[in-house]
Amino acid sequence: MTTIHRSAYEQELDQQVSALGDQLDSTLPKMLNGLALDQYDRIVLAGMGSSDYALIPIERELIERGFPVWRLDAGRLLDMPQLITNRTLLWMTSQSGMSGEIVAVLESVPMPQTLIGVTNDVDSLLAKKADIVVELKSGEESTVSAKSYLNTLVASYRTLYALSGRDEAPLIAEVRALLPQVAHIITQREPVQAVTERLFKYARPRVAMIGTGADAATALTGALITKEASKVFAEGFIGGEFRHGPMETSGEGMLALLFGEENDITLQTLAADLAANGSEVVAVGPQAWAGCQQWPTPAGQPLARLLCAMLWVQHLTVTLARANGMVPGQFLYGNKITVKI
Repeated sequence: MTTIHRSAYEQELDQQVSALGDQLDSTLPKMLNGLALDQYDRIVLAGMGSSDYALIPIERELIERGFPVWRLDAGRLLDMPQLITNRTLLWMTSQSGMSGEIVAVLESVPMPQTLIGVTNDVDSLLAKKADIVVELKSGEESTVSAKSYLNTLVASYRTLYALSGRDEAPLIAEVRALLPQVAHIITQREPVQAVTERLFKYARPRVAMIGTGADAATALTGALITKEASKVFAEGFIGGEFRHGPMETSGEGMLALLFGEENDITLQTLAADLAANGSEVVAVGPQAWAGCQQWPTPAGQPLARLLCAMLWVQHLTVTLARANGMVPGQFLYGNKITVKI
């Protein structure tokens, strides 16, 4: 029997329960609780890649509470520095704290009234410039974002709770109770492997990830890390935008992953239409729409669903990489920290 060497990326996937525990055990800066959000003229959420997408649920909740919020990647913020005023709360997220666009913003854009920096490196430029530093506590990570992404989700929700004056104890308890399920999903690669084997029977295998609401974060991040980790092209979409052009790429040879909460009409009809045209459809969530396959996640609050859904996507990045003749998570042309703009 051939022994498959487990890549550094796969080893880091196995460390996610421990990393989440370290995040939950950490204490947030008390200064977060003292900020009155209504003192700011706007709240700007900025990051790059998965650090940007992880803020989608936060953006939605702040908007629901009536705050003026802009979420944009740090590269666009460089193009629109006027968005930052002396009455702005700037919430920047960067796992390294040293990404090229993050550094450029910190060095060239006028600083806001308050800068919150969410990062894994307390010695980074972001941490040094920030008025308040929230540590990810995800440990060392040498390849595609795994531990750091899950910890970013949890740290972001905890920061949101602190800023909005909510007790984080129920949130912490919810994630702690979820850890055994996280550990279980990490061992469940078989159903993902079966889907991958069917996909690679086609000459043009392709992957679409579609998410609604907060689950757009999973679709966009999932497509990003699939490309990084497997070198298989995948595209992420928010809700109904898949029907506006990309639907023409569906059919045999397409794997469509759908992310969302229960009773989502958009995903229900999309699942039926995709299955009818020969696409392979998998619901990654609490409900299997239109009788399609399901990689299950908890129902209820978004955070548990977002954490578990990403674990299934991570499995897919590994199985796709192997099928594509690649070492899962190994960079060919880039590095862990993208410093060029």
